[in-house]
Amino acid sequence: MGTIGPVMFDIASTELSEEDINLMQSELCGGVILFSRNIESPEQVLRLTQSIKAINPSIIIAVDQEGGRVQRLIKGFTRLPRLSVLGEVYATDQKKAGEYAFALGELMALEVQSVGCDISFAPVLDVGELQSQVIGDRAFSINSQEISTLGEAYIAGMKKAGMAATGKHFPGHGSVVEDSHVDIPYDDRDYETINSKDLLPFVNLKNDLSAMMPAHIIYSKIDSLPAGFSQKWLQQILRQKIGFNGVIFSDDITMQGATVVGSYGERASKALLAGCDMVLVCNNRTATIEVLKTLKDNPPCSAEARILSESRLRDLLMSRKPTGLNKLTQTEHWQMLVDVIKEINE
Repeated sequence: MGTIGPVMFDIASTELSEEDINLMQSELCGGVILFSRNIESPEQVLRLTQSIKAINPSIIIAVDQEGGRVQRLIKGFTRLPRLSVLGEVYATDQKKAGEYAFALGELMALEVQSVGCDISFAPVLDVGELQSQVIGDRAFSINSQEISTLGEAYIAGMKKAGMAATGKHFPGHGSVVEDSHVDIPYDDRDYETINSKDLLPFVNLKNDLSAMMPAHIIYSKIDSLPAGFSQKWLQQILRQKIGFNGVIFSDDITMQGATVVGSYGERASKALLAGCDMVLVCNNRTATIEVLKTLKDNPPCSAEARILSESRLRDLLMSRKPTGLNKLTQTEHWQMLVDVIKEINE
């Protein structure tokens, strides 16, 4: 097995370029994230992921396959409903909502892994407040306990399929209006208020989650830095107070919410120093090259810290060889799960 470096980045097309291959051969490369532009068909995605694994079998291949308006794998794959549908079902039938959540998590994970992706960054555990520009119906519910209950069932479905779950966006993105992709959001509530609402699903599910992704939000009464760059949030609260021992992924450090931290290289270094195990650099090849150079020239973390991070990250790798979506869709179990999804959509 190869090493797992601290950087995850993207590629431009449906197959690897020479530059992609050169960058992936860096010992700092630990992951590749796929976007819609990388997807033509299930067969092509499998060929692409196999070519990535041929460079280093330990590279973690990720995708955002939440359902609803955030689904990268579409053509040939099951169209997944928005998570908020599960909250709507929960209002009248809690048992049925839990069964739906389990089936949705399992089907999503089976299809994603069938084409060679190790993980989907799921589930969203934010509260689904209507004023949020970026979360909204991506969330299970506006109620923290409902999110915890449905999230637990969804994660159990993912785990049955063999996929590790990543909760996002710690400690909660749903209560701010601004979208951290294009703005620098501030949340001026005190810790007690955040803890009693937004933080609850992350605390309740800490033992079910293999990874968490913090938000690029400045919670001004707790720290002056966005959560993903804050030792207070990641070390003192998430690691020590909450007791989470899994992987911490940064959100994409090219997002507007990360600009307050400095250059791309500074953002990567500060995220790792704060406690992230891996940083995401998306949709900006110049930023990727700068980050790799910065981390190579000035490693921000000790060798011991990197060994611990690599150990955590290795637990996210898929344990079995992907079979291809076509073979999966010939199974009775897949058809049963699809029938459940059709029932959800009705």
